[in-house]
This record gives sequence, C-alpha cells and structure tokens, in this order.
Amino acid sequence: MTELLPPFNTALILISGVFLAAGFFFIRRRQITAHHRCMMTATVFAGLFLVVYVARWILFPTKKFGGEGWAYALFLSILVPHILAAIAVGPLALVTLNRAFRKRFVDHRRIARITLPIWAFAAVTGWIVYVMLYVIDWSR
Repeated sequence: MTELLPPFNTALILISGVFLAAGFFFIRRRQITAHHRCMMTATVFAGLFLVVYVARWILFPTKKFGGEGWAYALFLSILVPHILAAIAVGPLALVTLNRAFRKRFVDHRRIARITLPIWAFAAVTGWIVYVMLYVIDWSR
C-alpha cells in the first residue's frame, strides 16, 4: 500500500498542473468559464495532493535520496527551490482565488501573474523530485 502513495500523490499534482496549464490556455483566449472550471479543478487536485502528502509525511518514513556526489548536489539544487516555491504557492493561490471570487479582476490578474509561474514551477520540480527519488536507480 505505502509504495502506491508516492505515484498516487504525484498523479494528483500532475492532474493539477495539467488543469493549471489548461486554465492559462483558456484565459488567454478569453474563455472565462472554461478558465474558471480549470483553475478550480487545479486547486482541488493541489489541495488533495497536499492532504495526501502531509498524511504520508506524518505516517510513513521519508524516502532517502539514493545518489551521491554530483547527483546529490543536483537533487538538492532542485529540491530546495521546489520546497520554497511549494511553501509560497499555497498562500498566493488563496489570495489569487479570493480576488477572483470577490470579482476584483484587476487585482486577481496582477497576483495571478506571480502565482501561476510559481505554481507551475513547484508542480514541474515536484515531478522531477519524484523521478529522482522513485524512478532513477542511483545504485549503478
């Protein structure tokens, strides 16, 4: 069971990232309803990811990185900015959503231009961290 949690969790953030990109696509074409639906779906899947991730972190031991030397340095150079972006994106996303729900679209757009790239960066680097931890065999 526990071996299924990392790919499940990564699938949640992957789905969130796909809807995030789709939401950006739709807003660029001024398809507001599709944008809204995509961004809400992205938010729900990001929230589910966070719940599963925190539960996993509390209940199960953390996976140790298997590489050494340059591989470990590369891993840390991806992991540290990923963690910082992931921490920042939560409050940013809440403020961005709040402004949209309050129909403060000028303010929403202003902060969304900051939130979107940070959220996308956190999602993509999260996938890379997953691959580096669970897919690549560093023992060779």
